[in-house]
Amino acid sequence: MDDWVRFADGRPPLVFSVFFWGSAGLLAVNFVAALRTLDAVVVRWPLLEGLFYAGGAALLPVVVLWPLLPWQRGAPPSRKALTVAFLAAALVVAGGGGLAGLLMVGIAVGNALVVLGGRGAVAYCVVTGLAGFAVGLLNPGQDVLGALINGTLTAVLCLVLLVLVLALFAYSSRAEETSRLLADLEQAHAELAKYAARSRELAVAEERARIARDMHDSVGHYLTVINVGLQNAQRYRTARPEAAWDEVRQAQELTLEALTDTRRWVRALKPLRMDGRTGPDALRALAESFGSADTGVAFRLTGAWPDVDEGRELVCYRVVQEGLTNALRHSGARHVEVALDCTDERVEVTVSDDGSGAEPDATHNGFGLHGLRERLRGVGGELDVTGGRGRGFTLRATVPV
Repeated sequence: MDDWVRFADGRPPLVFSVFFWGSAGLLAVNFVAALRTLDAVVVRWPLLEGLFYAGGAALLPVVVLWPLLPWQRGAPPSRKALTVAFLAAALVVAGGGGLAGLLMVGIAVGNALVVLGGRGAVAYCVVTGLAGFAVGLLNPGQDVLGALINGTLTAVLCLVLLVLVLALFAYSSRAEETSRLLADLEQAHAELAKYAARSRELAVAEERARIARDMHDSVGHYLTVINVGLQNAQRYRTARPEAAWDEVRQAQELTLEALTDTRRWVRALKPLRMDGRTGPDALRALAESFGSADTGVAFRLTGAWPDVDEGRELVCYRVVQEGLTNALRHSGARHVEVALDCTDERVEVTVSDDGSGAEPDATHNGFGLHGLRERLRGVGGELDVTGGRGRGFTLRATVPV
């Protein structure tokens, strides 16, 4: 649709080309058809024969000049001279062309507006009206008033065509501006998407590095204790064999605990974008990855997931991750539920279990909750921890959108 009305690359709109060639063809047909009746009319008005043949002859330069016309304001003087020649030839064609000739003048007005500006187009309309008035005066069948009316109507019609071309020109300019803005918007969107992807990967990388440090501390503790126990077993193997075997059994138990703990950390190290999933899909996958034969993990979503930025989405992920890790490592829970309650203003993440709970002091300072509170405070969120010894454990975080 834009090609029909847009002035682009020094070419006229497609609608102009269609009207031009249609008018030129119609004028040629009318010229051939009028040859049969011309003699009868010339008897009453001899000047008509000259206007008729001049219009027919001017049709050829009009057709030749059309592909050469400039359609931009900054055209060089040599190209503008082509416009002036086209305007003159179109005016001669209009002298004996009727409605088709007037349409040709309208196309000439459009070219004058683009190349010569508004003043040049208005001046051409006035010249066209004066030409119509002069032809009317030379017509023996019209008086001065009739010639004046004829010239005025011709000028008014040209001005109407000028207004239509102005509207078309304004629409073309807006369409071009819209296309340019759309291209800029698409480029900005692509750059923003790349930036968002990089930000997500950086955030996940930082999270993985932090968890890796925590994992190192946890596994390192187990390995240190195991090493001490095995050293004791080596010393006791002759003098106190029973004590040596106790140390070996304890080392074996600690090894199993370290292995289980390592597997949990590996699950927690999975990036936020798991298999292309984000938002509730990623959180659901995280919750399901913590399930086992001994512990069931349920996931519940209420409401529609809002438009959450990268940082807040990672905080939600971290809350679920921390809650599940604590439930499996410390509470001995048989059932854990992860619930998301979403509105347009906030996301509430709740992780609750039916385990042994925790001491009141631990609900404020233990299980890495201090770092989680700092994360939530950074995005304007809140953390609420409830539970006690033998009453399960509930971790509830409110993250504003």
